[in-house]
Amino acid sequence: MLKNAFILFVFALCVLLNFLPSFSKWQDAKALDREYQRRIEEMEAEKTRLLEEKRLLEEDPDYLEKVAREKMGLIREGEVIYHLMPANAVGE
Repeated sequence: MLKNAFILFVFALCVLLNFLPSFSKWQDAKALDREYQRRIEEMEAEKTRLLEEKRLLEEDPDYLEKVAREKMGLIREGEVIYHLMPANAVGE
């Protein structure tokens, strides 16, 4: 009886040692897959945002003007831009 239990234990240990590296690799691959899925979702959200911005730039003249003024510093003819300095920077 004890001999059969020992043989069963050795067999189970051999099976465990045989499949342990594969299980570890599977866990690593699963974690890598989750990371890739997260990155794909982030990129899809960014793509959606960029497509919406493209649509607005092509179809909405008010948005186009806002972007041109804010990001490119463009002004209309005859406009004057005033840059206000903080009060503490005036005396320096």
